[in-house]
Amino acid sequence: MMIRFAFALSLLLASPVAAQTAPAAPAPAEDQVKVALDTSAGRIVLALDRAHAPITTANFLKYVDAGRFNGESFYRAMKFTDGGGIIQGGITSDARKLYPAIKHEPVSETGIRHVAGTVSMAAFSPGSAKADFFILTTDIPSFDKNFAAFGHVVEGMDVVKSILVAPTSPTKGEGVMRGQMLDPVVKITKATRVAG
Repeated sequence: MMIRFAFALSLLLASPVAAQTAPAAPAPAEDQVKVALDTSAGRIVLALDRAHAPITTANFLKYVDAGRFNGESFYRAMKFTDGGGIIQGGITSDARKLYPAIKHEPVSETGIRHVAGTVSMAAFSPGSAKADFFILTTDIPSFDKNFAAFGHVVEGMDVVKSILVAPTSPTKGEGVMRGQMLDPVVKITKATRVAG
């Protein structure tokens, strides 16, 4: 819960302003790995960039291939005043499903910027990311400093946006996360690699 609280605090301080520089060119098709997240709200397909973010991509795929995201959820929707925001998901059912934290791959190395549709790892601080991840519906360049982006949504952005506006509890959540916890959560029924 401490990781989520610290991440929440950093999100609170984030400013969703327009990105100052363009994102890296997408990886060639052979360097992208597609993952489908089948959720109770619909399907989201991610293209993970193993060419530019190999460590973060390998970590996410480790959870996918082991079935550890199956039955977990998107549990948080943080809305900004401009109508954008982030949705956050990951493993909340059992800490024993978590692998050790991974080395941080900063945007300065990967070139993958935090723009609308980006998927990135949630973390207390650089180098503490495990399984929780978030998807942006708006550009948040301030995230480039501390979070490791590793792919983008290629299908189902409408599902992401529907999760963002789903009901939240006014009483659930700690600290700055109060009021951002989805109620009910959106279940991730299955996470699998997909061809193409």
